[in-house]
Amino acid sequence: MTYNPKLLDKAKRHPEKQKNPDRPAGRKPDWIRVRAPQGKIYSETKDIVRKQRLTTVCEEAGCPNIGECWQQKHATFMILGEVCTRACAFCNVATGKPDEVDKMEPLRIGVATMQMGLKHVVITAVDRDDLEDGGADHFAKTIMAIRMKTPDTTVEILPGDFKGNIKDIDHVIAAKPDVFNHNLETVPRLYQTIRPGARYFRSLRLLERVKDVDPSIFTKSGMMVGLGETMEEVSQVMDDMRAARIDFITIGQYLQPTPKHAPIMKWWTPEEFEKLTKMAKRKGFLMVSASPLTRSSHHAGEDFENLKAAREEKFGAIAAE
Repeated sequence: MTYNPKLLDKAKRHPEKQKNPDRPAGRKPDWIRVRAPQGKIYSETKDIVRKQRLTTVCEEAGCPNIGECWQQKHATFMILGEVCTRACAFCNVATGKPDEVDKMEPLRIGVATMQMGLKHVVITAVDRDDLEDGGADHFAKTIMAIRMKTPDTTVEILPGDFKGNIKDIDHVIAAKPDVFNHNLETVPRLYQTIRPGARYFRSLRLLERVKDVDPSIFTKSGMMVGLGETMEEVSQVMDDMRAARIDFITIGQYLQPTPKHAPIMKWWTPEEFEKLTKMAKRKGFLMVSASPLTRSSHHAGEDFENLKAAREEKFGAIAAE
């Protein structure tokens, strides 16, 4: 029987977190509230995902924007299974021993992209530290399958760090995604407790490598606030991102998936997000998305068009080719 974390209770879904004390998030502020998923197109999107036996990070990570995105036929597909080999303190994706890689998954992603009529598709994945290449070849094959089924669709990927292996990173870059996204998630001071399986500067070097190999690929990275970071620390992360030539930064409020996950230390206000937006623009990012409900792939298609326009305006048509 296939291991399906959707059928398991929370203790089995996150076994490493059960020793943590319960830390309830409390009442959400008014600016965090979203409507429940509904509507005909939402149901049609859900049906396509089910029929193609696909996993979406929209569901696995409990994204608050799923109703809006699926109603617009936007979905972020999660490849390489539903079980992650890492155990980040903020993440709602199941932790454990993953199944074998489904070799037909790239083709099904391509078919679903075609059936949904997507102009822009986002592909993310669980971390697969159990695989020799970290899933790099599977990412490349998924990009190629989408190109085969729907050549005009632009592709954005959101992979893990491949443990910093240059050969694996270059293999994915060679498949030429239009956007290479990799989230730093939080400030370096908090990595040991929030993102223990990752390394801050390894993630930065990955994104810098993309620009070294193929400057035409847009790079993107996101982080959460509300985990105990300061405004000064967020500013430093922005500087580090710009030093790595990252084009697009996203910043959103951390939402605690369960009482066993990392607690919310602060609800950042819309006014503070506006301050972050202005700060990031001054530092030279081509695009900035900073709001309480901002997520990496929220409005990704629209953002991609704006990215292209921003680069052409700043550097001219030649740089955009």
